[in-house]
Amino acid sequence: MIDFDEVRRLTVHATGDEKHEESSTSTLDAVGVLYDRVLKFDPSNPSWPERDRFILSKGHGPMAYYAILAHLGFFPTEWLDTFMDRDGRLGSHPDRVLVPGVEASTGSLGHGLAMSVGVALALRAKGLTEQRVVVLTGDAELNEGSNWEAILLAPNLHLSNLTLLVIDNHSSHLDMAPWDAKLESFGWSTRLVDGHDHDSLAEALGHRDPEKPTAVVADIPHGEW
Repeated sequence: MIDFDEVRRLTVHATGDEKHEESSTSTLDAVGVLYDRVLKFDPSNPSWPERDRFILSKGHGPMAYYAILAHLGFFPTEWLDTFMDRDGRLGSHPDRVLVPGVEASTGSLGHGLAMSVGVALALRAKGLTEQRVVVLTGDAELNEGSNWEAILLAPNLHLSNLTLLVIDNHSSHLDMAPWDAKLESFGWSTRLVDGHDHDSLAEALGHRDPEKPTAVVADIPHGEW
């Protein structure tokens, strides 16, 4: 079980502007629920073939993600004190080579969803039909056009093993909401939930449509983290 108060305490180890505090902490509840109640993984064997895959497309806000991985034992909590250190492993964007448990090196916005479509296809090709791919984007990140190519493609490929988690902290510069209705119009099975409500997040993220990819929009009211 994840101790969310402890995870919040661990995030304090990181300091500086590159922490992107609001961007990071707005993801904490959703990512914590994913690892606590939805995903299959093994911290002692991060490359376990039968694990589920989580990709943080919003890679510029990784501190909550790092804190959760450390809390679960993927790497020592002492690493958190080296955030952004020249010789440390934890950079302002997650690096899959340096950080155990990180599936993809991200940070250039708009790439993670398309990568996740490829990962979901690869799992299908390997016969790993029970494994899931969950990708987290921000609402402002969905201003990037490359996302919409992936959003259009995934339902046509019937990628039922793919879940898009949108953290909507109302930072989009374009008026594109409501996200759930828009994603549903592209053929996704969608859920809109309170981004701080753990039970609602667990129910929505645990859902898997037999034919369609799933999209969960986690609403974070403007000004809240």
